[in-house]
Amino acid sequence: MAATLGSTGGAAQAASPSAGAFLDTLNSTLNNVSGLQAQASSAEESFAAGAPGATLGKALVSSDRAEVAWSATVAVRNEVVSAYQSIMNMQF
Repeated sequence: MAATLGSTGGAAQAASPSAGAFLDTLNSTLNNVSGLQAQASSAEESFAAGAPGATLGKALVSSDRAEVAWSATVAVRNEVVSAYQSIMNMQF
């Protein structure tokens, strides 16, 4: 997941990315995972229906891609939650 800079750019913007850029990246990533899951489901349904060109290999690869994307998303979420909890437990 690459962070994006706003349209103004600059060193100050790079040092503290806006919340909008983070939310855009997060939304894009979740849409990508959702798309991979839909693609896997479609490939599995095509294979089950015996559609021409649909193979077990394509269905399995699509399913594995969706699973890896979902696992990576959950791992990142867990790290963000852990970092948030660490910050909230700091005593000042």
